[in-house]
Amino acid sequence: MTDQHTAALDAGMNLVPDIFAPTVPKKASRDGFGKALVELGEKDPDVWALTADVSESTRTHWFAEKFPARFVQVGVAEQNLAGVAAGIATCGKKAFISAFAAFSPGRNFDQIRVSVCYSNLDVKIHASHAGLSVGPDGASHQILEDLAMMRALPNMAVLVPCDMEQAKKATLAAAKLATPAYIRTSRENTPLFTTPQTPFEIGKANVYRDGKDVAIFACGLQVFEALKAAEELKKKGIDAAVIDMHSIKPLDTQAVVHFAKKCGVLVSAEDHQINGGLGSAIAEVLCEPQSVSAIGRPVPLVRVGVKDSFGESGNCAELYRKYGIDSVGIIKAAEEAVKLKK
Repeated sequence: MTDQHTAALDAGMNLVPDIFAPTVPKKASRDGFGKALVELGEKDPDVWALTADVSESTRTHWFAEKFPARFVQVGVAEQNLAGVAAGIATCGKKAFISAFAAFSPGRNFDQIRVSVCYSNLDVKIHASHAGLSVGPDGASHQILEDLAMMRALPNMAVLVPCDMEQAKKATLAAAKLATPAYIRTSRENTPLFTTPQTPFEIGKANVYRDGKDVAIFACGLQVFEALKAAEELKKKGIDAAVIDMHSIKPLDTQAVVHFAKKCGVLVSAEDHQINGGLGSAIAEVLCEPQSVSAIGRPVPLVRVGVKDSFGESGNCAELYRKYGIDSVGIIKAAEEAVKLKK
C-alpha cells in the first residue's frame, strides 16, 4: 500500500468505532457544497454562482444572500445555465452552476459537452438530488445515469462525496482545478461520519477499513452502507476492506490494483445504474494489461447498483432496500464475491 493509502487508512480507522453511535449528526451532502461555495466567494471575488430556479434546494441561496452581484438566476432553463456559465468563464471568472442532477446534466448535456468541456472552461457543475435517494420525487427526478455521462467527457473531473464534510472538501478541491468538474450530492440527511481532519485528494481513494477477504469500493451514500455491511460481515467471519472512491474520475487505479491483489475479489457499490458508473470504471481498470500483469490473475468484481431499471416513489431507505443498494445488498454481494474466490 502506498504512503497515501496508509495515511488515509490511519485516519479512517479512527472514525470507524464511533460512526454508528446514536449521537452521530445527520446532514445532507448538498449543505457541504453550499458552505464551501460561500467560503470560496469570501476568498475570491472571481467566484460566481448560477442556478436554475432551485437556489434553496441546491443551497446556492447562501451565496446569493452574501454576494448578490455575483449570483445569476436563469430560471427553469438548464441549457442557458450551462451556456451563461461558459460565457462568464471566458471572462476569467470561476463559475459554479447548481441544479437537480436530473436536469443538469440531464437536460443540458449538449451545452456542458460543447460549451464547457470542448473549450475546457473553468466551470464547476454541482448536481444535487441525485440517485434513488431523491425518494418520493420518483423516477423522473432520480437520475441514475449521470456518472456515466460525465465521466465520458474529456477534461471533466467527477466527484461523489460521501457526506456533508466531504462535499465541502470536494467543492474546495474542485475550485483549484482549472478544468471542468462535476460534484454529485444528495438531498437526504445522512450520517456525518468524516471529520475536517479526514484526508481528501482528488484522484486518491480513502481507505476507511482494511481487510483481507474482500474489498468494497463505494461512493456517495453507499460508503456508510458499506461500513455497516463490513461490521455485519465481520460477525460472519468475513474481513472486508472499505474504500471510499469519492473520485470517479480521475480514479485511484493504484488502490484498485492493490486491493485486487490483496483480497482477490472486489465489490463496488453506488446509487447509480449498474452500467457506466463506479463499478464500470473499476472493471475497466481490472482488464487493462498492466493491471492484469500487476495482479497476476483475473479478479472477480460483483457490482451493486440499480440493474438496468428506473426507480419509483418511496423514501430513501425503502428504495435502497428494494433495489439492493443498502448494507443488506452489499453484504449479499460480498458473500457472493467470497464464494467466487473459494
